[in-house]
Amino acid sequence: QHPFCSSPRRRWQHRSAIEVTNEPILEFKPGSPERAALQKVLADLKGKTEAIPCVIGGEEVWTPTVRYQLSPFNHAHKVAKYCYADKELINKAINAALAARKEWDLKPVQDRAQIFLKAADMLSGPRRAEVLAKTMIGQGKTVIQAEIDAAAELIDFFRFNAKYALELENSQPISVDVSTNSMVYRGLEGFVAAVSPFNFTAIGGNLAGAPALMGNVVLWKPSDTALLSSYAVYKILLEAGLPPNVVQFVPADGPVFGDTVTSSEHFCGLNFTGSVPTFKRLWKQVSENLDRYRNFPRLAGECGGKNFHLVHSSADVASVVNGTLRSAFEYGGQKCSACSRLYAPDSLWPQIKEKLLEEHGKIKVGDPAQDFGTFFSAVIDDKSFARIKKWIEHAKKSSNLTILAGGSCDDSVGYFIEPCIVESKDPQDPIMKEEIFGPVLTVYVYPEKRYKEVLELIDTTTPYGLTGAVFAQEKRIIDEARNLLRNAAGNFYINDKSTGAVVAQQPFGGSRISGTNDKPGGPHYILRWTSPQAVKETHVPLTDWRYAYMQ
Repeated sequence: QHPFCSSPRRRWQHRSAIEVTNEPILEFKPGSPERAALQKVLADLKGKTEAIPCVIGGEEVWTPTVRYQLSPFNHAHKVAKYCYADKELINKAINAALAARKEWDLKPVQDRAQIFLKAADMLSGPRRAEVLAKTMIGQGKTVIQAEIDAAAELIDFFRFNAKYALELENSQPISVDVSTNSMVYRGLEGFVAAVSPFNFTAIGGNLAGAPALMGNVVLWKPSDTALLSSYAVYKILLEAGLPPNVVQFVPADGPVFGDTVTSSEHFCGLNFTGSVPTFKRLWKQVSENLDRYRNFPRLAGECGGKNFHLVHSSADVASVVNGTLRSAFEYGGQKCSACSRLYAPDSLWPQIKEKLLEEHGKIKVGDPAQDFGTFFSAVIDDKSFARIKKWIEHAKKSSNLTILAGGSCDDSVGYFIEPCIVESKDPQDPIMKEEIFGPVLTVYVYPEKRYKEVLELIDTTTPYGLTGAVFAQEKRIIDEARNLLRNAAGNFYINDKSTGAVVAQQPFGGSRISGTNDKPGGPHYILRWTSPQAVKETHVPLTDWRYAYMQ
């Protein structure tokens, strides 16, 4: 008999708990049912303002601090009216969450997983058009960018995390004849704060959802500029059976939220996606408050990147051009993974440049809800617009930089910035080092014979380490790039663009100042949100305290 089949329990370890596959991405072709359904919801949302309360202790709460979420491509349209929770309300949310913790943690993981599987089915079918439309109108995404995020990625997070949680439950230690050993995957003792960004609806769902799946209670602070879609996701989770107090929905001023949650003795985890300064500020607050906590809090953070496309002279030019245009300009470059620095050899640069500028001229920037021919839309808000505009002005003024195409800015109707391609003579110009988070691509043309030095340059130019790509046809060149850029990117692409990581295919994250690299979308991510207990039960009485050697 095979050693793995000696007992039913061991055999069970080698079988997946549930079979799931990646959600198919719909195409939204003219005349398709998905396109008709989406256009109907988009029409319904036109000019509408949804009122979005804080949800604390299962109740809708309004405070006097009222704010509005504006549509990025039409800032006259207030898509949501919401309010900020103050310190007192945040503390109330903490208490409501803690009151629900024990019962939720004791609920079998199969039951918890079922809720997320049901939410995924709702997102996949009846609620797909709603979350897509709210992501498009609220965050300025095109139909395909909304589809790969608010539908496919979020559904995948819920399904695969459920699968990984069930598999973890089946991952049990070795038992022997006289004693049985087991592992209990407990939630953390306290509450987890989830702080989500504007740029992916899916990330909000995962930052709050993954800890909840693992038996934790969560305070979710959604992004001010993604409230409409975040609230839709939250309501879907509740309708799928998530008990009201497991996740508290707490829009709030960032510093007020941060100060309040990190000063509670019950704070036990932070699940964060956002900027480096915010994550550092929260980390420092946690370290200053260490003496008051009942546990060492777990801090998980994803903080952006300054991502590269490296072109070797053997590269396929069409792949370089098309991959770079997509990576740099899809969703206006507002992805942590977007390519913002391109390194091209002088031998290929004339071909790349010609094609890049030719294709750049065809890119349409506009209203993604009205015109499905739009490649990308406005940037998220006025602050973002002003910051990106400053970088384009830097490019105009600097003697090292030349704007090859685009870069005009107009915020009269929406926060529109034309895709901008800059060439830099200086590989250390700030535009090559700092994250811009907008539709700005900078190219550095290197002498082909100094290719090896460029690898070193890419690795040392920025403090980030999120994503990167190499375009080359020679295996030796690819292997060398993989070795020398081993720490430059947590997601490394060969002959493909630096964006578009898929759950369970390319678990996402990087280190250096890009974050803690816990790889959401992979099987190990959920281990961050459990505190395992090893249990040994002995079946044979102990008849003597003395050992044999003592006789």
